[in-house]
Amino acid sequence: MNRTRAGLLDGARRAFAEQGLRGSTMQSVAAAAGVAKGTLYNYFRTKDDVARALLATELDRLADLAAPLPPAEALVVLGDELATHPVLRRVAETEPDQLAALVVSGARWAELTDRLARALGVDADAAELAGRWLLGVVLQPGPTTGRRRQAAALARAMEPVD
Repeated sequence: MNRTRAGLLDGARRAFAEQGLRGSTMQSVAAAAGVAKGTLYNYFRTKDDVARALLATELDRLADLAAPLPPAEALVVLGDELATHPVLRRVAETEPDQLAALVVSGARWAELTDRLARALGVDADAAELAGRWLLGVVLQPGPTTGRRRQAAALARAMEPVD
């Protein structure tokens, strides 16, 4: 990813965390990125395009964090990242319908669980279970110690039965 695009997505992250998805505009994203609105339009046609690109970038980052770890550790890392992600916190609290549109609509959920299966090295059913737990963490993060206990229990439940 080139520096300009990365800077635009970083600005989008800040704007969305501050103002939510609905409250942000292409102008506020450009301002948060420190560029002219025209520069933003050179890379993205709409705010939805910006949100989708940010989601894809964040998914790549999370998959890279989780992939080298055993499932129990990966779930802890993913749970902590999702529970404290500023954009997800804002959207889950103020625009849950937008969260659903971004994450759980149609093919998007299948893509997410497929990526999760690859990152965790588990089958589709285990990835579905992990995905549902992680979505729950986004919606209601709970205390860190509880999330970590749940991640360990989930990892045990995801182990293949011989």
